[in-house]
Amino acid sequence: MSDIIQLLPDHVANQIAAGEVVQRPASVVKELLENAIDAQATYIKLIIKEAGKTLIQVIDDGLGMSDTDARLSFERHATSKIKTAEDLFELDTKGFRGEALASIAAIAHVDLKTRQEKDEVGTTIQIEGSEVVTQEVCVTPKGTSISVKNLFYNIPARRNFLKSNTVELRHIIDEFHRVVMAHPFIRFDMYHNENEVFNLPIVNHRQRIVNVFGGKTNEKLVPIKEETDLVTISGYVGKPQYAKRTRGEQFFFVNDRYIKSPYLNHAVNAAFEGLLKEKTHPSYFIYLTVDPKSIDINIHPTKTEIKFEDEHALYAMLRSSIKHSLGQFNVAPVLDFNRDASMDTPYDYKGKVAQTPTIEVDRSFNPFKDEKISGGSSSENKTYTSFKKETPASWENLYVGLESETTTPKQEENSFSSVEFESAEVTGSLFEDNEKQIGHHTTYQLKKKYIVTTIKSGMVIINQHRAHERILYEELLRNITMASAVSQQLLFPLVLSFTTREIELLNTVKEQLENAGFVFGEAADESVEISAIPSATSEQEVPMLIEKLLEDLNSEVPESGYSQTDVLAKSIAKSIAVKTGVVLPAEQLQYMANSLFACTEPTITPDNKPTFITLTVDEIDKKF
Repeated sequence: MSDIIQLLPDHVANQIAAGEVVQRPASVVKELLENAIDAQATYIKLIIKEAGKTLIQVIDDGLGMSDTDARLSFERHATSKIKTAEDLFELDTKGFRGEALASIAAIAHVDLKTRQEKDEVGTTIQIEGSEVVTQEVCVTPKGTSISVKNLFYNIPARRNFLKSNTVELRHIIDEFHRVVMAHPFIRFDMYHNENEVFNLPIVNHRQRIVNVFGGKTNEKLVPIKEETDLVTISGYVGKPQYAKRTRGEQFFFVNDRYIKSPYLNHAVNAAFEGLLKEKTHPSYFIYLTVDPKSIDINIHPTKTEIKFEDEHALYAMLRSSIKHSLGQFNVAPVLDFNRDASMDTPYDYKGKVAQTPTIEVDRSFNPFKDEKISGGSSSENKTYTSFKKETPASWENLYVGLESETTTPKQEENSFSSVEFESAEVTGSLFEDNEKQIGHHTTYQLKKKYIVTTIKSGMVIINQHRAHERILYEELLRNITMASAVSQQLLFPLVLSFTTREIELLNTVKEQLENAGFVFGEAADESVEISAIPSATSEQEVPMLIEKLLEDLNSEVPESGYSQTDVLAKSIAKSIAVKTGVVLPAEQLQYMANSLFACTEPTITPDNKPTFITLTVDEIDKKF
């Protein structure tokens, strides 16, 4: 029998390795940015076209490469970061496997230009699918410029699995955030389709967070700082009142490398215990500095998971340092036995002497004594004031003067003949009226959650929140499609703060929001003004509604306009639908029941959950 095991060709092996390293355009962005940081760059520019499907270009002013290094950098497992196996456990750089450029070159057209500072000319290399097309001398600035074009051009199946440009751009911006926040001492610029998305100068950590997430972020941050032999913890956590329904602003960095750690995330949540509203998550930007020998980075293909030597101690330190900061800055309630601020003397009363109140009491006062019986008491020298109620001679005196001058004697006789006195009506039965009303009102609310009403075959039990969600969803779809929504003008326009990415996402659905009843005013770089809202929405609900809408759009960004409208209508309907626990009047209960059965699909919510159940008379009879 002939041998059947054979070595794979290099170009096939590179494509298999690319599956681990390059999952989408954002993976390429991450690898190229990290290479530029390892090259000691002080300025990095990222240029994207068509969400990275057409072009990803990273330009830096780093050390650059010689012509030999430029050619060798595209070989598998070729790296300058490690030389022995022990170096794997003392890493202080981003890349170390030597797989990134080889994997990228296997599935794209790559154009590299690089020059070292000591050289007069640089090197340019063009690679297509792991094959070097040209390598020439060129004139180029100091540093490196690498362009990745037509990603997955030779693997159509992988290219077809890419999402829409909006989704892929969102992943690229996420990776960009993770890199730029760990390195505030490097200047970063980002352009998408020739439009500037980010312009981040060299600043400190706090200012970099503010530049990325908007100016309003500064007032939300509480600094944390803790130094021990095991770890140095620094960074910022968000104040509890600014907690969000999404987990977007949660970042852990270990030795300036972004990581994901559910275990450490639990430590942060434990520190916020009792301070957060239900279903909200705190924001945090935490930087951990540990000994490289105490962690293992090489346990995950994307290097976003790290194995710590002593996780339990790290958990306790992180939790205690956050609790300490929240208490130190009066964010969390603390118990201070030395001073109670509520007991402090106001400035206006400092130095003043307290006056003792005096009370004078007439101990011989008797309210039941008549005016005539004032003598005969033990204290004759005292005078008493009697309180006597003057009563009119007769009730007719109350109406004296009501007659006009032209009143005739005959009219005067009949002036009181038409006076009618109101009297309570005596009924035969105490529950007679209630029994009459039972036939008219057949809709009731049960436990502030369900609407119970009768039908020919028995009874219907309706979930009030889900029913209202279905009613609003269909109404919003009609309004957005026909642009016939009714708006209510706000006396004072609402100004809401958002990040650059969130504003860009809102602009994609701005037309549909306007058709739904929103009216937008002036839009700044980090804020949006809303001057009118849909009639069914209250002003207090708008910030939460917009936040929930952005969360839904982030999780399932639709490609077509119709899908966007559907997601928009679902999100708004779910946010403003009447909640469980709200008491509804009888008229509104009846209206909601009628409106539900007037819908085109009354049986389920937009999320395919049942809105009501029926109980027939036969089913009720079986219970007895």
